[in-house]
Amino acid sequence: MSKIKITLIKSGIDRPERQKLTLQALGLNKLNATKEVEATPQILGMVRTVTHLVKVEQA
Repeated sequence: MSKIKITLIKSGIDRPERQKLTLQALGLNKLNATKEVEATPQILGMVRTVTHLVKVEQA
């Protein structure tokens, strides 16, 4: 599997609870926080849920 870098670029404040929980599950707690994760179907689905709040790059 390939790796992707996920960076939180917009705040989760005033977002639906589901999106907040998705950000928490991805490990993104603060703005500009970056995580490098495997690009599994589960992770890609989570990223798709909060695509307007994060930036995704190939690692």
